[in-house]
Amino acid sequence: MEAVIAVFALLVVLFVVLGAYATVKVVGAAKRGVDRGITQARRTVEDHTLRAKSFAQPGAAGELAQLRLRLRTSMRATQDALQAAAAEDASMKESVGLFERLSAHGHELDDELKRLESEPNRGALTERLPDLRERTERIIQSADALRWAARDRARRFADDDLDTLSAQIDVEAGALRHWTTSDSPSASAPASKPWPEAPAADATTAGQTWPETPRSSPAQEPERPAITPPAARPTYPWQKKPRPESTT
Repeated sequence: MEAVIAVFALLVVLFVVLGAYATVKVVGAAKRGVDRGITQARRTVEDHTLRAKSFAQPGAAGELAQLRLRLRTSMRATQDALQAAAAEDASMKESVGLFERLSAHGHELDDELKRLESEPNRGALTERLPDLRERTERIIQSADALRWAARDRARRFADDDLDTLSAQIDVEAGALRHWTTSDSPSASAPASKPWPEAPAADATTAGQTWPETPRSSPAQEPERPAITPPAARPTYPWQKKPRPESTT
């Protein structure tokens, strides 16, 4: 009984721990979602404000707002492009590292431009504008180079994959058009006409047109005497020789 109670208490504690962990994860995810939403909203509002200042404020203040807007737009587009490329290509990690170093310079310049927006000395601000413009152009050019290189690499991979796919489709299309009936040999080549069997060797066959080779006729065989002469009788020494018959 005590063992059952202990197991039940352990299960209750386990469920409580799992519930607390799930609650913390859900709350953390919701908080991160809210933070991203707030950051995105603040960024959108700030971009619209900078765009409005670049058109509304003349002189150095308007140019500062325009530099900030161009810098932020280029850096944000490059960051999105590199992150998307790095998710599919592991070799993009070095490019992402270079962008992080460039991004540090970009944030430093953006903070400086933001502080100079409230600078009351417009003369000193005008003197610093060429240097700020040059720094902004260098960072934007570097960011654009990374972004376009990543896009060119992704497009090159897509073109290579498309070429391979097109070649495979051409091979498959050629195989589908090869509709010769190789599976049915009788249809691919006409059957040879069978030769008639040789007739049986019979002299009395009705279809026989050539006479058979004649055998040796009895006339050619040596003649045998009809009556075999008696064998010569043996002669003995006491017998007289027969006289020759007289012709007289």
